[in-house]
Amino acid sequence: MEFLFDSRGTHIANFVRGQLHAPTGQNIGHFMEQQKIFIDMNGRYLGEIVSKNRLLFRTNSPYRSTNFGNYGNYGNVGNYGNPGNYGSIGMIGGFVDIPPERLKP
Repeated sequence: MEFLFDSRGTHIANFVRGQLHAPTGQNIGHFMEQQKIFIDMNGRYLGEIVSKNRLLFRTNSPYRSTNFGNYGNYGNVGNYGNPGNYGSIGMIGGFVDIPPERLKP
């Protein structure tokens, strides 16, 4: 299990066994290992890991218009707790924070 944060260091998701889960435990996406990206529950590009533990949206990702299909809902993994704020890294060129509404179940 890995805690994932936005650029400001706010805990936004957990990466558990190839699945992306909200901090409260609900499945909100899937990891595409070959492409090294996350997709949402509708099969659309969601973001990727940058700087070890930041889940960010690449503004020029070649996968932005690709639909990977529905991979199903892997349920709720439970709450792993709040790791607190991890500290800001500022904005990285070509990336933006994922809008909060895209990270909801």
